Amino acid sequence: MGKAQRAHDLFPSRKNVGTALRAFAHPTTPGLKYARAFNSEAFAIASLLQLTCDYNCGSSLDVLCWPAKSPAMSAQHSKTSVAAISIFASGGMAAAKFAVGIAIGSLALISEALHSSIDLVATIITWAVVRVSDKPADDEHHYGHGKLESISALGVTALLYVLAGGILVESYSRLREGTAPPTISAVPFVVLVIDIVVNFWRARALHKAARETRSQALAADALHFASDVMGSFAVIIGLILAGLGFWWGDAAAAAAVAVMIALLGLRMAGSTVQTLVDRAPEGAQEKATAAIRGVPGVIDVERLRVRMVGATTFIDTIVNVPRTYPIDRVEEIKRRVQAAVDKAFGDADLTFTPVPVARDNETVRDRIMVIAHNSGLAIHHVTVHDLGGKLIVSIDLEVDAGMRLDAAHDVAHALERNIQEEFGADVEVDVHIEPLEPELPFGVDAAPDRVQTIAAALTEYAAGSEIHDIHNVRVRNTDAGEIVNFHCRATPSMSVIRVHEHVDAIERRLRRAFPSVKRVISHAEPPRA
Repeated sequence: MGKAQRAHDLFPSRKNVGTALRAFAHPTTPGLKYARAFNSEAFAIASLLQLTCDYNCGSSLDVLCWPAKSPAMSAQHSKTSVAAISIFASGGMAAAKFAVGIAIGSLALISEALHSSIDLVATIITWAVVRVSDKPADDEHHYGHGKLESISALGVTALLYVLAGGILVESYSRLREGTAPPTISAVPFVVLVIDIVVNFWRARALHKAARETRSQALAADALHFASDVMGSFAVIIGLILAGLGFWWGDAAAAAAVAVMIALLGLRMAGSTVQTLVDRAPEGAQEKATAAIRGVPGVIDVERLRVRMVGATTFIDTIVNVPRTYPIDRVEEIKRRVQAAVDKAFGDADLTFTPVPVARDNETVRDRIMVIAHNSGLAIHHVTVHDLGGKLIVSIDLEVDAGMRLDAAHDVAHALERNIQEEFGADVEVDVHIEPLEPELPFGVDAAPDRVQTIAAALTEYAAGSEIHDIHNVRVRNTDAGEIVNFHCRATPSMSVIRVHEHVDAIERRLRRAFPSVKRVISHAEPPRA
């Protein structure tokens, strides 16, 4: 793969490399004999020069636009190791460029050495920051420590501007007063070529780690190494110009380095400030909304807010769910929403607020059950009729068995009033009050002969009807009276209403014959296959 292509892999863009830069890198360009040895690198550096000056919001250095980090990698280990290696690379190249720059008297090379020294300081800061930025949230930092990376990136960007300002001042001074050109030899070119290779390698490694961990600190460090590559390229141009007799070439190259540093710093500062002010990642709101709306049971997303803290995406959402759903089902919706946003963002911290709302397809019975539930009342056997456009509702209301009649009547009247407020004052509501069955009544199994007697009676009452095979009869004695459970069989093609009518007739005959029976629970099933 060519170096220009590798540059595009590092900083993808739709723009092409400028014609002037390509012409400079071409080996047949007249008067640039020194540049021919560096022709293959020129394409890569020219690409970097253009691509890193692209300020669109979707730029490759905008960590808010990057995809979710890879769950397979150890983010902490990757970030610290790549930063540690970069410390040694920055230190070694800064020392080499500074020594050669002093030896030949090149302001451009000394400026590049100072630039690399700033990179060394920045990388040390980055290494220290990434060691703590992934620490989990604690009592004082409820959203974790990820903002440290943004603060670090902003601080290092400030150092870049200080350096760029100093270089510009010195370059202007030399251009105004005029200075002797630096001594030209092969040594600075060798050092610069090595510097280009090392910095390109570190920029690529840091950028890869920054993308995988969505680390702004590593992104800033990658930017510094990329600017070193371009700075070295500018110094080569300055030395070539000086060798050709243009005394101003070295100072002009130094000024070019300063301008590139300023442009790169501006770009990184913009992205970092956007993170610090909690700008939502580009496209994140639409992506999260689509993921949440795709979860069964979600009616709509009422509100959604997204922000980044380090590599973690924080999502705060208010979701409309059916008001008829029980709490456990709403909790299941929450778990599925969490799974959906995790799949979309890789590492998401979700705050989920469900808001119960009425669905368009709610039945009258559903709405009445919601009214009773919101009032904390237990109801059953809700019957709804539409007689000539008038709504007729009858309800069985369960209240405490020891409640006074006047108090129970007040509860029933309040329920009637709430239903009329929901459906209109002309709705007719009849509430049947009955005692609430205790949740855990004391009971013991009846004697076997009592069970046989009840079973024989049930078989007798079922004879001649469409109910047969009375089995699994159980009788229990409780404080309230006897409770009878039994199973029976019916023709599979029978409707539920017909089965219920036949079974209900058997239950009524049993209660008349055995007054001690308080309740009968039957279970009808089709014949065995």
